[in-house]
Amino acid sequence: MTKSLFTGAEFFDELIRENGYYVDKTEMIYKLVKETTNKVTLFTRPRRFGKTLMMTMLESFFDCRRDSRDVFESLDVYKNHPEFCAEWMNQYPTLFITMKDVEGLSFEKAYAKLKAVIAEICTRHSYLEENQGIYPNDAVVFSKLASKTGSEEETQNALKTIMRMMHAVHGKPVVLIIDEYDVPLAKAQANGYYRQMLEVIRGLMSSALKTNEHLKFAFITGCLRISKESIFTGVNNFACYSVTVDDFSPSFGFTPAEVQKMLEEFGIPEKYEVIREWYDGYLFGNTEVFCPWDVINYISSVLRNRQAKPRNYWANTSSNAILNEFVNHGKIDASDKFETLLNGGSFIQEISDEMTYDQLAESEKNFWSVLLMTGYVSKANADDDYPMVRLRIPNREIATLFKEAVVERFNRRLDTSLADTFINALWNKDPETASAALSDILWNSISYFDYSEDYYHGMMNGIFTSRGYNLDSNDEAGLGRLDLRVKDRQGRRILLMEFKRVKADLDLSAGCDEAIQQIEENGYAKLKPEGYRQQIVYGIAFYGKKAMIRLAEHLTE
Repeated sequence: MTKSLFTGAEFFDELIRENGYYVDKTEMIYKLVKETTNKVTLFTRPRRFGKTLMMTMLESFFDCRRDSRDVFESLDVYKNHPEFCAEWMNQYPTLFITMKDVEGLSFEKAYAKLKAVIAEICTRHSYLEENQGIYPNDAVVFSKLASKTGSEEETQNALKTIMRMMHAVHGKPVVLIIDEYDVPLAKAQANGYYRQMLEVIRGLMSSALKTNEHLKFAFITGCLRISKESIFTGVNNFACYSVTVDDFSPSFGFTPAEVQKMLEEFGIPEKYEVIREWYDGYLFGNTEVFCPWDVINYISSVLRNRQAKPRNYWANTSSNAILNEFVNHGKIDASDKFETLLNGGSFIQEISDEMTYDQLAESEKNFWSVLLMTGYVSKANADDDYPMVRLRIPNREIATLFKEAVVERFNRRLDTSLADTFINALWNKDPETASAALSDILWNSISYFDYSEDYYHGMMNGIFTSRGYNLDSNDEAGLGRLDLRVKDRQGRRILLMEFKRVKADLDLSAGCDEAIQQIEENGYAKLKPEGYRQQIVYGIAFYGKKAMIRLAEHLTE
């Protein structure tokens, strides 16, 4: 009987019992229990790589309130390890919580959603409240959690309270499963209440994971391992398996062999190459994997229409704020690296498996690390010597995201004829025309809240990169850091610019003079790259949506 292909399946039992096509990953259960000594296991993977399905599979296997034999009897873990399954399957109380919906524009709204998630858990385990074996105080707190009236302290200790009750009722410690643990922190950072949410999540998880006699195992998923925040510090027998680690690397995503088998099953083996071009290219540890969300969506579309074209499924499942923040960061200029990636190349970058969401914008290293962990770039080599990793864009789908963020996103807002007028005036040593054109660009592209020097710097980078120029931005030159050097390699000429943001319209002229003075005093103009014949030097001052440009004739060659 032909299997059904379910798009976005997250509930393991439902998928199997409804004859859904399942790429068998159950062998990982045996490896987790028998081949590691982990008490707490964290898997970090990009979104839409099967984390939730994996966690509901673990819940189905361990939960003593279920009978999962019919679900697992045709799968690898049951066929290969029957004695193990007899010993472990459906033998432990299991507590599952997902954090994926704990978000909001304010801390209050997000915290209310967290309390609602905990209340829903209490509803699923309402049998605990009536049991005679639990502590009376736990019953009181449980009732308050169920009605969303628990205090902040009771909320932060909610998981441990419920686990203590489960242990008392079932006589065995609890298997704790936490899916998407870092979503509340990512959303909190985006909306300005990170420290408040961090305190709550740290309290919730620390009480459940550290020195908790009611814990058998904990399995956790997320995109990042949060460091320096005491969430996992002090947790005994803790292991994190990120995209840089080879252990369990085939457990998330589809391997080439699995994709080929799936295509054979559905009678479309000829689609392998187009799927490989669009959705392959991720390297987790030493394992090549495809994005499962993309593969399933594309196969589903082909089964409806054999002429269906591949498209970007992954990008539309969530915000691409991290990529856009990086591309538009005023102080971190990675234009050359973006260009390398868009041209199919790669580069070596130091990365970290551990970071915090509120420190992403502090360094280029942090940004590239997050892009790696969240699937926007991938390892290029299996044998890289971590933490130095060669990065590349994994596939055509992600390349379209970079192209949009780096080039098209700015072009949609930018009148290209106006940009050309601006750039040509600079090359022609016509600062009056250039000033007028740049002021028009500012008028059309800057929002009310963008009046910062970082924004002006990023906007100038965008104008030139959108027109194909090679830039040195915030580059060390002479005694300081030059704001912007634009290279026209074919014409063997250079634009050299220093920016100043002034506090009033009347200060624009003085700002231009100050910028030129800084170029001269720091010797920026003396370091013209070898082989270039002409160098044109400008001081540029910004105020609100106005710009003034002055040619430094005595520094221009």
